Order: sequence, then structure tokens, then C-alpha cells
Amino acid sequence: MRQLVDRVFEVGAIDWDAVLFDKLIPLPNGTSYNSYLIEGSAKTALLDTVDPSKKDVLVENLKSRPVERLDYLIAHHAEQDHSGSIPVILNRYPEAKLVTNPKCRAMLQDMMAIDDEKFLEIEDGEELSLGDKTLRFLYLPWVHWPETMSSYLVEDKILFSCDFFGSHVATNKLFVDDEAMALDGAKRYYAEIMMPFRNQIRKNIEKLSGIEIEMIAPSHGQVYDKPSLIVDAYSEWISDEVKNEVLLAYVSMHGSTEKMVGMLVEALTQRGIKVRLFELTEMDLGKLAIALVDSATLIIATPAVLAGAHPAAASLAYLVNELRPKTKLAGIINSFGWGSKAVENLTDMMSNLKAEWLEPVKVKGCPVDDDKAKLEAMAEAIAFNGRQEALGKRQ
Repeated sequence: MRQLVDRVFEVGAIDWDAVLFDKLIPLPNGTSYNSYLIEGSAKTALLDTVDPSKKDVLVENLKSRPVERLDYLIAHHAEQDHSGSIPVILNRYPEAKLVTNPKCRAMLQDMMAIDDEKFLEIEDGEELSLGDKTLRFLYLPWVHWPETMSSYLVEDKILFSCDFFGSHVATNKLFVDDEAMALDGAKRYYAEIMMPFRNQIRKNIEKLSGIEIEMIAPSHGQVYDKPSLIVDAYSEWISDEVKNEVLLAYVSMHGSTEKMVGMLVEALTQRGIKVRLFELTEMDLGKLAIALVDSATLIIATPAVLAGAHPAAASLAYLVNELRPKTKLAGIINSFGWGSKAVENLTDMMSNLKAEWLEPVKVKGCPVDDDKAKLEAMAEAIAFNGRQEALGKRQ
């Protein structure tokens, strides 16, 4: 149990050993499932629960306070890493009302078959008094599910943002104590989870702009006692601004694709363009997602497998299509033996990518001088686009 301010505590669980979130997202620094206890002069509220695997930690933290009566259990989000222990808490505190919005209520009933009489539905902007502390509920949908909301503790000016502004990190330091590390983790979290919803996030940040916030307490990661740190970072990530950098992701079976990648890297280096290089069978998926946030150009290099793209390249194309980065240019490099539809495969898979497509470079067998010239032309097109972008900013 860790204290934010007077009678407000973090009572969730730190998962030091977690290595994979949702069987999908790598967790190099573990994670936390934050749950917050607010003790008003008249009523007590618990904000969110924890992943079911950590339910005992939450229960022990509530015992240690001790919490004899719980009036309200706030459900900001139906995903099980926050809601999965709701039945445990309701069983322990049968007097508690489960406070949430109509969309979240429907999801919770689908997932957990919670009785109707347990719920107290609230609307956007509605307030709930705990006596000398007041919770105001704010609908902030699509960060990253449609029913997500946040709570604002009026007297203490704390925003309990749920997944919004979150970060997967396991640490016993409640407040951000290393800004660079915090932003790196937050950017990874944004890239892997929030990036597809950046247009909706813009609206949500605008909605929060009229509220005086002195602290942001997300459901994963550390608490921001300097809210501008994370809000300013999000404002940059969701903007249309990109960096003149190339994310070059490749896989090579017999060396031809890798040789072409080397040629392109050299051509880009000669033009002063930064390259972020990822070998697709050994990469950290999170680091690649971070690079997707603001790289102007994405290049995928793949050999042919049968007549299509390598499965690792196809997997990346699927991911890119789902994450919808603000990439401006995209291109494909393909080596093959007897035939290939890899370029068509990959471009079809990335229909959500609103980028200008560069002329693909397809090579049968080992690349020769003519192929090197095509890669030089690709590098020059990337450099030209960067110069045009820079010129547009100066004007």
C-alpha cells in the first residue's frame, strides 16, 4: 500500500515477473495493476481491481489498511487485467455498489454475469460524493476500448486515468522518479496499445484541457506528479509530425535480402538519414512499435516463401495495418528465386496505412549493379521527401 495524498492510496499489485501481456506484448520491465482506495469522510471507494492472478495481493492490502466497509467499487474499464477481480471484491464487500457507465456495465455482465442490483450507472460528468471528497466521472472512450472512462478527484485534483497515460513497468517507486525511463515506458505502451486511436485521443486530451490536474494516476505504471510530462509527450505522439527517419525491418533466408538491406542502409547513410534497423525474427516488438510512432518512412524487406512474403514480414504487415502509424512513405524490397507476389501480398495487408508507396525493388537471385541503382533511387526518394517536409515546416 502506497499513499498518494491524505486518505488516497494505491493498493494494487506489482507484477515483477510478468514477461508477456495478453500473450502478445513483451514486458521487459514487468508491469503493475494499480487499484486506488479513497477514504472520504462518509464513504469509501475502490477504483478498479487487479488481474485475477494478483487478487490475493489486493485483498491483503485492503486488510492491512484495514477496510471494514466498501461503499463503491469503480470500474473504469472492462478488460480483465482491471476488472477480473471484481467478483472477489464484491464477495468480500457485499454492500458495495459497482459504479460504471452503461457500456462498461454491459461488458462486465457479458464477461462475469454480475447481478443487475450490484450496479450503479453514472453518466459523463456526473459526480459521486464520498463526504469531503468528490469523484467526477469523465467518459474517455477508445483509450483503448469503447467503454473506457476516468475519475477525477475534485478536492485533490487527481485524474485516475485508467489505461490512458499508462506504462508497463514494475517498480515500488509510486511517483515518476526518472523522467527519461518513464517516458520510454510510456511511449512503448502508447505504441503497442494506443496508437490506432490517436484521433480519438486528441479529443480526449482536449476534453481534459479544461480541468486543473495536479496528478495523473494511471492503472499501469507510475503516478505523474508533474502531469505536463506525460500530457506533452502524448500531444507530440498523436500529432501529424514525423521524424526524417527510416524504420527498416527485414528478414533474409539465404543472404540476398540482407545484402539489399545493406545497400539501402549505406545509401541512406550517405544522405544523412537515420535508419532504425530490425531483423524480424529476433527483434523486440515493443522497440519496433516505438519506432513506428514517429518514423517518416517504413521499409519492409523480405524474401519470397513459396510465392508470397516471408511469414515474419506478413506478421509485421498485419501489425502495421492494425496500429495505423502516421507514416508518410512506405516501400518493399523483395528477393525471390522463381516467382513472387510478396509486394502485392504486403501492400494488400496494409490497406489502413495512409502513406505514399515508393517504387518497390524486386530482385531475382543475388542483387547486381542495376539493383543497387534501384536502391539508390529509393534512398533518394526518401531524402527528397524529407527535404520537402523540412521546407514546408520553414514556410
